[in-house]
Amino acid sequence: MTPEILSALIAFAFVTSITPGPNNLMLMASGANFGLRRTVPHMLGIGIGFMVMVVGVGLGVMRLFEIWPAGQDALIVASVGYLLWLAWKIARAAPPEPGAAGGRPLTFLQAAGFQWVNPKAWAMALSAVGLYAPERDVPTILLLALILGLVNLPSVSLWAVLGRELRRFLTSPRRLRLFNRVMAFLLVLSLLPVLSA
Repeated sequence: MTPEILSALIAFAFVTSITPGPNNLMLMASGANFGLRRTVPHMLGIGIGFMVMVVGVGLGVMRLFEIWPAGQDALIVASVGYLLWLAWKIARAAPPEPGAAGGRPLTFLQAAGFQWVNPKAWAMALSAVGLYAPERDVPTILLLALILGLVNLPSVSLWAVLGRELRRFLTSPRRLRLFNRVMAFLLVLSLLPVLSA
């Protein structure tokens, strides 16, 4: 990988990782509802899960979609359905009762698995492999996944930090409920690029 291509890949990874999408909106909601420390497994699940996804896409899934294009359409339908269900759950999340433990943030494995139904993650992985590893050789795919993961983790972590900082303004159940509804609405809005493609 030439220095120019590497620079372009890092810029691609940063822009696609830092911009709003399902992962980032969920991390902000998790940071606001559970704090940063309890959100760390969610952040790590996104970063490592996405790296595994890129390797899987580069070493086989892209080829499957080339052979069976309807598989990609079915994936989009399933992903959108899952995210709409998730937005519904976030919108209906009630503030914890005083003295109660409240909900639980996503675990490492749940966040890693979520990458496989996240339309933005699919778009990022397919684009990255197509643009920066078109030959799909193993060393390039592994390097691509590593670079994407190294840029992705600190980028998405900023959203959890933002959520944590919002906690001090979300001290009343009413404000927290409104915040969760806004996050659910933004999650649905993040699907518009997928649905208009």
